[in-house]
Amino acid sequence: MKKIKHSIITIGLFCSCVLNAQDFHLSMYDAGPLFLNPALTGLVDAPWRVHAQYRNQWKAVAFKPYNTALLSFDMPYKNWGFGAQIIEMRAGIGNYNVFQAMFSAAYDVAFDKEKSHQLSMGLQVGFTQKSVNINRLTFDDQYTTAGGGAFNTSLPNNEPSDDRSFGMFQANAGLLYFYAKESSKLDPFIGYSVFNLTQPNESFYNDAKNKLPIRHYIHGGVRINVTEKLFFLPKALIMMQHNDREQTYSLDVDYYLDKQSIFLLGGFTYRNKDAAIIFLGIRKTQYIAKVSYDINTSTLKNVSRNRGAFEVSFTYMGKKKKPEVIRNCPRL
Repeated sequence: MKKIKHSIITIGLFCSCVLNAQDFHLSMYDAGPLFLNPALTGLVDAPWRVHAQYRNQWKAVAFKPYNTALLSFDMPYKNWGFGAQIIEMRAGIGNYNVFQAMFSAAYDVAFDKEKSHQLSMGLQVGFTQKSVNINRLTFDDQYTTAGGGAFNTSLPNNEPSDDRSFGMFQANAGLLYFYAKESSKLDPFIGYSVFNLTQPNESFYNDAKNKLPIRHYIHGGVRINVTEKLFFLPKALIMMQHNDREQTYSLDVDYYLDKQSIFLLGGFTYRNKDAAIIFLGIRKTQYIAKVSYDINTSTLKNVSRNRGAFEVSFTYMGKKKKPEVIRNCPRL
């Protein structure tokens, strides 16, 4: 048992070394609305929305890089929004894997007749399973002095189990205020979301206690409508969990092409002491497609040679039966 702990600690030390660089992240954090804030559930001017996102990071420095895949569905119903999201994250030789399934509901309230000032409240509940394949890791009993010394994985590791996994219930919540007047030059928004409300026990050992700390997100920005064809969107995200802090600042630019009915998307994001991110994309009536790349700026940049992560996202929205006035919510 001590040797398992020793190997897990070794993995943990590696992760802690790169935590200030990039742990599991989504650089296009607001592309997946349910990932950012449960209050965004159903805030879409369409009968339904499907979103998919994939990220591959640390390929430059890891034998088996971090992979994150996300799939979500949500829909509005009157003032309500309902949705579901699944996420899978995998990393390392031991196939450390996190699978999460969450269900969301939100309620949207307008404070004036024009429905310009709106507040959305959301709740998200679900289940997370974490696992690791111990048999793929190396241990002290597998070390041999033959040939100058090396690990021989064909030797027994003398551990009680080849696989370990555990599951836990999770609950998240969020609030979002946004100003959605179409003729306004400025449409601000601000949101707060909180994750791991139940602080579940996170451990591969039944007798160990390791509560998962509550994670806080504060995000906001303002849509600046320069002309009918051009708008800017400066925004920020601040994340806090126990003693860890992370700050992300972004500027999105959208330009409308009349003839093709297409928005050209572009932007730049800076994650403090971590990465500089650029993204490009297009938005048509029913879909949004984006691609981004992280340029590593952390202390690991000399090893990674500034290479960070590649990320893609795709959103498809159902066709509206009747034309409606589009609300300038932070998602659209």
